[in-house]
Amino acid sequence: MFCSLVLRRIVRSLIVALAVIAGFGSIANPAAAKESAIYTGFFSSLAVGGYDPVAYFTKGQPVEGKKEFQTRWMNAEWRFASAENRDLFVAAPEKYAPQYGGYCAWAVAQGYTASGDPKRWKIVGGKLYLNYDDEVQRKWEKDVPGFIASADRNWPTVLDK
Repeated sequence: MFCSLVLRRIVRSLIVALAVIAGFGSIANPAAAKESAIYTGFFSSLAVGGYDPVAYFTKGQPVEGKKEFQTRWMNAEWRFASAENRDLFVAAPEKYAPQYGGYCAWAVAQGYTASGDPKRWKIVGGKLYLNYDDEVQRKWEKDVPGFIASADRNWPTVLDK
């Protein structure tokens, strides 16, 4: 996990450095380097790694979405296993979208962002939470209410770091 966080920060720093060299001051502005509100990865616009966020609630498991059942919300592409699931999401996206934009819930509780893995998830209080990997998921499950409270305090300002 540490390596991916370091890599992410290095890549971000390189992008900012290249923008400065190219003379694009507005891109080099720290506000422009802010994390996206929805985690999609570096070279993707897919939220939840292309998995259907509604299926966690209706099927109780991660289900890969299909390109033909897709919508755009909060500058990300969201895929669904069916037109019915897509329509449920469009009607109430906040109900189905993962908390903290799909970033790792444990990381947000610690004050930083990390990718959320669609296969490391839990629904708590009717809300979907993703975590980075099995190890982090086990840490998070030791104090779910405490970590949710911490993450809620950190969100969304953690995106500015």
